Amino acid sequence: MHAGIIFLLVIIGSVLFHIFTPWYWTDIASNWQGMDDTITLTFWVGGGVFVAVCLFMVYCVFRYSYKEGRKAEYKPEDKKLEKILTWATTLGVAALLAPGLIIWNQYVNVPKNALEIDVMAWQWGWQYRLPGEDGKLGTTKVTNINDENPFGINIDDPFGRDDVLVQSDYINLENNKPVKILLRSVDVLHNWYVPQFRSKMDAVPGIVTFYWFEPNKVGEYEVLCAEYCGVGHYAMRGGVEVQNAGDYNKWLSEQETFDELIAKNELEFENKKLAKNNNLNLNKDIYKEE
Repeated sequence: MHAGIIFLLVIIGSVLFHIFTPWYWTDIASNWQGMDDTITLTFWVGGGVFVAVCLFMVYCVFRYSYKEGRKAEYKPEDKKLEKILTWATTLGVAALLAPGLIIWNQYVNVPKNALEIDVMAWQWGWQYRLPGEDGKLGTTKVTNINDENPFGINIDDPFGRDDVLVQSDYINLENNKPVKILLRSVDVLHNWYVPQFRSKMDAVPGIVTFYWFEPNKVGEYEVLCAEYCGVGHYAMRGGVEVQNAGDYNKWLSEQETFDELIAKNELEFENKKLAKNNNLNLNKDIYKEE
């Protein structure tokens, strides 16, 4: 009897906790409402099974509790019960999987007008690369990565010369513009995740993974690494600002291209070379005077 009452209280407490506690996810800010719908469906199916099983246990405790003189019936097989349980389980699993497969199919089919953004992950931070006026990202190679070429862009690829480089943990996006995220990692597993966008994917060393979303709410959002990546994982954060078209284009025009980075590096090299020569000449003059 006491066990039955405990099980009943567990059911009531679980349902009340689900209804009255503020555990729900943040307001959505992208096109992936289907993600929320599948999670809600999972709660209904999983929660329904949980409540049904617990109620059945409560019923059994009260209905078949020990009484002196009562005898239990032994049934080694019950084909009718087996069929009911098999079909019920099949329908429950199908109800969970089918909507998820539909959403996944949409998730990996990127719209043709999506803007490709190269998201490069490293311990422990992010940096971004966007296509320039030609609308195409240049090819990259890990062995090309150095201080002068932080993204490893192939110098001989003409499509990479006008690529826009954002060497920062923060990126701006245009509102109501689909975005294809191309994920790269130079060391270990990472995961570029903005909770409000309801979409994420692992960045795997050696390959380029992708997914897409369309931001639909202007505002600032936090970027999190959703894959444990080392001792600095907790601090691997960034930001996204979703802007209207005018503000976004203004921000984009202020960013540095790969061509401009090359020119800046060459100028710095020439200045250092000139300064070194001046120091040598100065030392020679001092030596002659002595």
